[in-house]
Amino acid sequence: MSIYGIRIGVRMKNNLVVGDADAIIAQANSDDSNHNEAVKIAQGLVDSQVNVIYPATAVVEAVTHIQRALNSGATAYGTAELMINPAVQVVEVNKQTLTNAQKYFSPNSSKKNTLFDCVVAAVAEEYKADAIFSFDKFYKSKGFKLASEL
Repeated sequence: MSIYGIRIGVRMKNNLVVGDADAIIAQANSDDSNHNEAVKIAQGLVDSQVNVIYPATAVVEAVTHIQRALNSGATAYGTAELMINPAVQVVEVNKQTLTNAQKYFSPNSSKKNTLFDCVVAAVAEEYKADAIFSFDKFYKSKGFKLASEL
């Protein structure tokens, strides 16, 4: 079984990808404009046995968006349940991660490029990730590769 770029119960062994909230949301919401592409990318990550990790903040951001903006408590709950599955790798965000995120964050940042995004970038840097699973061009502008490019 696979969802969110994760093959449940199978250890990933190759590249490392950091998942962002928009990838989680796109997979969970069939009405999302990136849904089909997100599912395709996720399946490609599974097929290639790519290890996908999610910052805890990305999970919380995605579930909150699904619950509030998409008004889907059931989907939000289901997504949260999936993310606590032991096979899903959710990584902690600590003070050092926040400190590292500051270099990607500025007072002049677009309102679309939030501290959440900067934390994902910091986690990708800390874990030396090969790519970020996102549709946000912010990451490309900061020198990261997107999962769609793997």
